[in-house]
Amino acid sequence: MAAKNLDDIAKLSYEQAREDLGSVLASLETGTATLEESMELWERGEALAKHCQALLAGAKAKIDEALKDK
Repeated sequence: MAAKNLDDIAKLSYEQAREDLGSVLASLETGTATLEESMELWERGEALAKHCQALLAGAKAKIDEALKDK
């Protein structure tokens, strides 16, 4: 389930991933998940955070490139 749970992340926009990450964090903060569920949530959160970072890095590279041309 964990691998399937992570497959969709690459298709998410930054805004969708950030929103999903917020939901993951809220779920973890409730403390009601089992250990296994918590681990899956944590793994998804890590993957979402990395995806957001990659999207932001890509946007920054585009801006840097555009500014370099001026």
